[in-house]
Amino acid sequence: MAKSVLFLLSEGSEEMESTITIDVLRRAGLNVTVAGLQGAQPLLCSRNVVIKPDVALEDIKDKLAFDAIVLPGGNDGAHNFATSPLVQQLLKDYYNEKKLVAAICAAPTAIIAAGIHKNGKITSYPTLEEKFTDYQYQQDRVVVDGNVLTSRGPGTTFEFALSIVKYLVDIETTKKVAGGMVLTNDILATL
Repeated sequence: MAKSVLFLLSEGSEEMESTITIDVLRRAGLNVTVAGLQGAQPLLCSRNVVIKPDVALEDIKDKLAFDAIVLPGGNDGAHNFATSPLVQQLLKDYYNEKKLVAAICAAPTAIIAAGIHKNGKITSYPTLEEKFTDYQYQQDRVVVDGNVLTSRGPGTTFEFALSIVKYLVDIETTKKVAGGMVLTNDILATL
């Protein structure tokens, strides 16, 4: 049975990080549910692209029924995640249940706000490094530490998404998906 992913989307989320990650995960056969923080209506992302979630986050009955929770970046979207009591509780629950918590760009700041993974390895958009004083900040493009997976920004989105596939499925599927998208050997070598 395919693993499932709860992908959070908010007003102000970064659209490349959202659409590329959702697309790659679905290519790998993962069941992805895009849940809108502000509801199921179309949401305006950081560069004025509109994306329609599959469902409102508040309407998902069993929010812990997924194998992973994924947060895209975008300053406003990340701020919305970091200040949402519901998202904070979900991050704590997924982390404590040893399910994958993945965040890219500015979204790892929601991990700080949730108070999880302290002293663990983490990365984020480069200008946010100073916020991670209680973590072992890394400058790698993708950092996997236990059940927390973080990445730097829009330019690392393919690696971020493929790393989620590798974590949830396997390396063979990851390489097959990457090859099918004609990604460079540099990206394939990082897997």
